[in-house]
Amino acid sequence: MTQAIAPRARTLVLLFLAAVAALLVGAGPAAAHAALTGSDPAQGTVVDTAPTQVSLTFSEKVATTDGSLRVLDPKGKRVDTGKPANVSGTTYAVQLHAGLPDGTYTVTYQVVSEDSHPVSGAYTFSIGAPSRTSVPVSGQEVGGGVVGGLYGFGRYLSYAGYIVLVGGAAFVLACWPRGTSVRAVQRLVVSGWLVLTAATLSLLLLRGSYTGSGKVADIFDLDLLGDVLQTKTGAALVSRLLLLAAAALFIAVLFGAYDKRDDEEKRDLTFGLAIGGAVVAAGLAASWAMAEHASTGLQPGIAMPVDVLHLFAVATWLGGLATLLVALYRAPVDQPVEASAVRRFSTVAFGSVVALVATGTYQSWRQLGSWSAFTDTRYGQLLLVKIGLVALLVGVASISRRWTGRLAGTGAPGSRATVAAGVGAAGVGAGVGGGGGKDPGTGAGAGTGTGTGTKQDAGKQGAARAGAGRGSGEEPGDAATGAVGTERAAQLARQRAAEDTARQKRLRDADPHRFGLRRSVLAEAGVAVVLLAVTTALTSTEPGRTEQDAKAATAASSSSSSGTGSSSGALTLDMPFDAGGTNGKGVVSVDLDPARAGGNEMHVYVTRPNGRAFDVPEVKVALTLESKSIGPLPVAPDHITTGHWSASGVQIPMAGEWKIAVTVRTSDIDQVTVSKNAQIG
Repeated sequence: MTQAIAPRARTLVLLFLAAVAALLVGAGPAAAHAALTGSDPAQGTVVDTAPTQVSLTFSEKVATTDGSLRVLDPKGKRVDTGKPANVSGTTYAVQLHAGLPDGTYTVTYQVVSEDSHPVSGAYTFSIGAPSRTSVPVSGQEVGGGVVGGLYGFGRYLSYAGYIVLVGGAAFVLACWPRGTSVRAVQRLVVSGWLVLTAATLSLLLLRGSYTGSGKVADIFDLDLLGDVLQTKTGAALVSRLLLLAAAALFIAVLFGAYDKRDDEEKRDLTFGLAIGGAVVAAGLAASWAMAEHASTGLQPGIAMPVDVLHLFAVATWLGGLATLLVALYRAPVDQPVEASAVRRFSTVAFGSVVALVATGTYQSWRQLGSWSAFTDTRYGQLLLVKIGLVALLVGVASISRRWTGRLAGTGAPGSRATVAAGVGAAGVGAGVGGGGGKDPGTGAGAGTGTGTGTKQDAGKQGAARAGAGRGSGEEPGDAATGAVGTERAAQLARQRAAEDTARQKRLRDADPHRFGLRRSVLAEAGVAVVLLAVTTALTSTEPGRTEQDAKAATAASSSSSSGTGSSSGALTLDMPFDAGGTNGKGVVSVDLDPARAGGNEMHVYVTRPNGRAFDVPEVKVALTLESKSIGPLPVAPDHITTGHWSASGVQIPMAGEWKIAVTVRTSDIDQVTVSKNAQIG
């Protein structure tokens, strides 16, 4: 029965991996971690005069290239000029051709957020009046398709490789030093290194196409690869490859020089390997922290070391679990994993869980910010799934702990003492079977015995089979007969040894405590595979705090641009201007509160393109309701401080779509009037 467990285990693991692969490959584009929170002109607005630039504001800093921000006319022709520039904070602008005709224009953007994930989108605005446009607004997502699926699968493999590499090495060093000589364990750790190295190289090649065109043909574009190497993510991937070279040396020592030392020398070498391995493992974990969630947002100086500790704890727990599973199923009969090693791993795993809870609590607060984000955002929902899987994993681990206690409390088959005794008995049987008689037939006969009879009995059986009447060995055929008998005896001795080994393996596997431990550890490994998939998805999902802030900012921006709202609402309009001459460029902002019929408070702000306030000789405002032929109603705000004018009691006679025109005079001869329409009341 137990012999059928291993094939079923392999099938189960393969099914888990296939499901995870389908989940990752079939996933849509990576969720944006930098969200568009504002734009000027705003989405869907109609401006009277052609703007000189289009500016976009994101929730965090982004990386741009020459084609990151494009403005297309109704026929799909680009009307932007130059490379996008960071005008202030998280606001990026691109200049437009002068004298643009009326019609609907499409703004498309494709940038990379500070935590390495691509962001794209599109919206329209109109000059004068809306018109037909040939530019599709949909289909602007990046990070999807074949390249996106490959990139997501590569990320999963890189995490899996790290966990197996670090967790396997930690298991044999801290819990089972004898495991360094077990071939199955060696292959597991080396496989982890190979998977992580191959995945890192793949991510490096895929990165340019993943954040750009998404075309498979661009994967091997050396120009794109050169651009990737200059980014923060590229530097992190190259650093990971360099650290993997050091990890290869660590593996060579662990399974080479370390394994050949006696117990006393191993104890001396263990400390050095533990320190060196911890440094390499922390460095590898930092290659994720320095380029992803932890490197941006709130408290990055604290978040990055916490993220390193979190990933290291995950690797120690889940990687050690994978190594224990391999040891339980694949370790030789004479090298079983001892109950004491399982107990030590149980202690290590408990410490890892404590570290995971502490670091995970901090990360949850940092990425969510509120209780509502658990249910209102995709990140929070995935985090709830992850918490549930961790709880399930801890529950199954407690069952494994009980099986470990039972295994340690019995002298059942499978303990090192029992297996050693069995192997010794097999050796004695083989020695008896070898025979010491001069007659070749005696040796052959002994080889076929059961090992329980005497040497004379075995000799009689051998004589019966070989034909004792051959003579005293002086005839010419005696030499050939003796050679055949010796070869036959050796063959049968090897067969006996194999049968004894198989019998001891059956005895070991028949131990109900060891069998129960193997099943519970296999269940832990299955949950761990799914947990790793959810964790990988979390790293590709916009944090809940960012998502909620972006939604709030987008709603406020939409409300401001449309002018809709209740009696307690407010209206803010940003209008870039260019009056020519020295200091002739800037942005004028009009705040109207509560933006309804009746009395209102108005504030006007004038800033340079970099966001710094500055004074101009004169600012005038005029309000016009063209549908009712009301206006223009002049407003002369008072100068309050640098770049700030204010007027109180601004009367708006009725609700409607009002044109708010602002005249900015920057010198005795230079002035310009800019305007926007807004729904008031």
